[in-house]
Amino acid sequence: MKAFIEPPQRISPFLRLGVWMAEKVTGRVMLPARILAWYPKAALGSGMLEALVAHRDGNINERMLKLVRMAASYAAACPFCIDMNSHEREAVGISTDELLAVRGQLALELVPSFSKREQLAIQYARLISQTPLKFNPDFIAQLKAHFNEREMVILASTAAQVNYWARLIQALGIPPAGFGE
Repeated sequence: MKAFIEPPQRISPFLRLGVWMAEKVTGRVMLPARILAWYPKAALGSGMLEALVAHRDGNINERMLKLVRMAASYAAACPFCIDMNSHEREAVGISTDELLAVRGQLALELVPSFSKREQLAIQYARLISQTPLKFNPDFIAQLKAHFNEREMVILASTAAQVNYWARLIQALGIPPAGFGE
């Protein structure tokens, strides 16, 4: 499977450095970064967005962020995002049952290893990934009871970032990078 367009033959040295860094970090050819070189402003903006991604902040650990990224990836039905964001899920302790629940194949409440905060974070990522966006006031009240303002912004921006990439990658027809292989 190929993307809708090929990357440009020539990439500016500055953008080449960004592509090299992305590929060094991921260990994969990063076709999204290469194709974005057609429009350097989009490449730079996307690169900055990616560089500032949350990794861990207070009580929002890598596991919770991985769950949010996975939930948003599945909700957006983005094969590239699912491949990338599910990669090395075991390293942060996400079990097979938890994966099934994030995919929507098992009810979150039936997975006792999820904390209430994790369940809410997954539900929030799913809601953020729906069109149109609809937030039940009772759900928001629960969210506010379990997360402070900073944590809510981290969760929302993490899910929104996945949705940005999902829309962009799917609009360009970019196939998965093979993280799951």
